[in-house]
Amino acid sequence: MQQIHQAVQESVGTAMMDQELFRKCVGTFLLLFPLTHCMLNLFSSSLHRHAIGDTNLPFCLQSCVMPLEYALAVHEAGTEQVHKYVGKEPSGLKFNKLYLDEEDKPHNPMVNAGAIVISSLLKPGSNKAEKFDFMMDYLKKMAGREYVAFSNATFQSEKETGDRNYAIGYYLKEKKCFPSGADMMAALDFYFQLCSIEVTCESGSVMAATLANGGICPITGEQVLSAEAVRNTLSLMHSCGMYDFSGQFAFHVGLPAKSGVSGAVLLVVPNIMGVMCWSPALDRVGNSIRGIHFCQELVSLFNFHNYDNLRHFVKKLDPRRQTGHERVRPQTTFLISHNANKVKLKDKINMELTDYDTRTALHVASAEGNKAI
Repeated sequence: MQQIHQAVQESVGTAMMDQELFRKCVGTFLLLFPLTHCMLNLFSSSLHRHAIGDTNLPFCLQSCVMPLEYALAVHEAGTEQVHKYVGKEPSGLKFNKLYLDEEDKPHNPMVNAGAIVISSLLKPGSNKAEKFDFMMDYLKKMAGREYVAFSNATFQSEKETGDRNYAIGYYLKEKKCFPSGADMMAALDFYFQLCSIEVTCESGSVMAATLANGGICPITGEQVLSAEAVRNTLSLMHSCGMYDFSGQFAFHVGLPAKSGVSGAVLLVVPNIMGVMCWSPALDRVGNSIRGIHFCQELVSLFNFHNYDNLRHFVKKLDPRRQTGHERVRPQTTFLISHNANKVKLKDKINMELTDYDTRTALHVASAEGNKAI
């Protein structure tokens, strides 16, 4: 953890923050926060939590809501239905471009056009209030009932300055990208609401951990998402989640992630943990400078890159790897510390595991005088 702390402190990187883009994207009210802020929370699927900085400070999800929105759509309607209206390929273009693929569909759910279409697929036939309540309840389940709120100031700002998104909406309507009966303006309104949902690094990391844990919230144990929805979501986060930096991020970090112009980075280490990092200073692509640097430092220390060799790569730390001695330690401790007459072997104890000296738990217990075992 000391190395993680150091990575955060040194996460200034060589990138230059594009202040003009920052002001355009997130509005002037967010500039009240010092641009040196860097908050980080890690939450593992085994309920371990580690926080750095003021991790209870709320911020808006912005584009980090896109994978969560898509996951719910796939969970509710299925992969085939959702991808009738949105593609699966990286666009190679800016996230707010007025551009569709060869089938006249948004390239993927991680760009503005795709997220607007996905918002029209959620809870069809319901009014705006019902849709919003449905999404909020889902996000609270993802976060284990930790902090999830709504910023009306951000919502109003999104509506007032969202000319590009209105243009995208009308372009999608012209190309008949919405499902039959969908209201384009209602879909845009809902999309603005979703971008204005607030979390903290604490609650956001639990959302990421739910994705890392196969859709099961590690706090409540509730199955929030199907395995299919999680797999599809992580695949698209890996290939399309970091704007125009997605290819480089997949190359250097090799983990599914999604960034937002609020400075948030939602990172998933499948089957291990979820990370939410928030630092508002952005690079020219729209990603958090410190967030990107932290992710790079994380995989340089730990064997988390998807294509790291888990068996032979010895230069990195791997919390998943245990020696024979570490695996057998609970069994040997149990057998040695109990009186022979009180020992009750349970199914969870594997009596065939060996320690560093290739001795089983029974060998050690016998050597310590527990011959009755």
